[in-house]
Amino acid sequence: MDKLHMALTELCYAINYCATVNVWEYTFAPREYLHQHLETRFSKALVGMVMFNQDTSEIAKPSELLVSVRAYMNVLQTVENYVHIDITRVFNNCLLQQTQNTDSHGEKTIASLYTQWYSEILLRRVSAGSICFSMNQKAFVSLTAEGAIPFNAEEYSDINELRALAELIGPYGMKYLSETLMWHIASQVQELKKLVVQNKEVLQMLRTNFDKPEIMREQFKRLQHVDNVLQRMTIIGVILSFRQIAQESILDVLERRIPFLISSIKDFQQQLPSGDPMRVISEMCSAAGLPCKVDPTLASALRQQKADVEEEEHLVVCLLMVFVAVSLPRLARSEGSFYRPSLEGHANNIHCMAPAINHIFGALFTICGQGDIEDRMKEFLALASSSLLRLGQETDKEAIKNRESVYLLLDLIVQESPFLTMDLLESCFPYVLIRNAYHEVYKQEQTGSHL
Repeated sequence: MDKLHMALTELCYAINYCATVNVWEYTFAPREYLHQHLETRFSKALVGMVMFNQDTSEIAKPSELLVSVRAYMNVLQTVENYVHIDITRVFNNCLLQQTQNTDSHGEKTIASLYTQWYSEILLRRVSAGSICFSMNQKAFVSLTAEGAIPFNAEEYSDINELRALAELIGPYGMKYLSETLMWHIASQVQELKKLVVQNKEVLQMLRTNFDKPEIMREQFKRLQHVDNVLQRMTIIGVILSFRQIAQESILDVLERRIPFLISSIKDFQQQLPSGDPMRVISEMCSAAGLPCKVDPTLASALRQQKADVEEEEHLVVCLLMVFVAVSLPRLARSEGSFYRPSLEGHANNIHCMAPAINHIFGALFTICGQGDIEDRMKEFLALASSSLLRLGQETDKEAIKNRESVYLLLDLIVQESPFLTMDLLESCFPYVLIRNAYHEVYKQEQTGSHL
């Protein structure tokens, strides 16, 4: 080993000694040649250390990859002791390319591989069941049944892993991840709009008769694809919950790296006097990981699907809101709808519908441009409240199996909403019911009576 190290050292000194070598009409620059090869090798090594296996769906944890990359960089830095080359330039060129979809040779990068794995493998496993988004742990937690092969989702999705990912792929890579997630959400919203069109007549009746229980009950029976709508809204919520912790991660990293720039961006966001008509500030804040009232990346993805006729688009969005609001009581029938206080979430992830409802309708009504977001969200709250209050008069035990857990969803929607307040909730839905519901689910989890 010592002999090899000595030979390598002598070779490095030789490269350093001779700046150029002239052969016939060609001039060969050894240092430049070494520089190019180090870049190529480093790029291949970075992608290789991801260890992504398409067949087994395995990938290295971002935190482990970050440690490996730093170790590799430390070794490469020692080359500077023997050859006069700018190794920092190698790092900047290679690592910046890894934040894009493809590198300069058209090969896959760290950003593209992790985006593919999180959007197509992890989040699909969450939708398939047995993985719950825990709001207090800020991670997806596996609820593996006994005897099953465990997949620990929290080892890849907790805040520390996503901070490591943010360190590796930076704001560019995280923006690419966000745009990919928003594309998946936009395709789900497109399907939801098709379901609304199929039920248009019934939804219009439900919208105008929300204060007439008998008509509501009869019309709700005519609704088709209720479970499909709830499932799609839950999927959207799961994606948005993952994006939320990804955004928090990039903000944590940037606050540590560029605190003065982040504080300036926050000032822009808070002090902008006339709103943000060009959406420039919103996009800048979103890229830095700061939360916005209406998500610009989501709005941009949904805007591409907007119908040509403004009035028609607005009506479809209003009816989609009605569809979701009147369908919430159906969730009480499901076994998985029990709220787990220890995870601060429902086992089947219906608590993720809270960010889905707030973000999707906020973006859709903004795109419609009629300036009625707050009025429409108040209408949603009134419809959802009256629908859930009717669960209290339900005699079918199956229909009210997890009634208290579903009541809590209303509280989560209002807590997360920038458009609704607790005063409004109190005027539509007695808070004593929510307080009793919290008491009941805590008691049930402690005694295990929900099992």
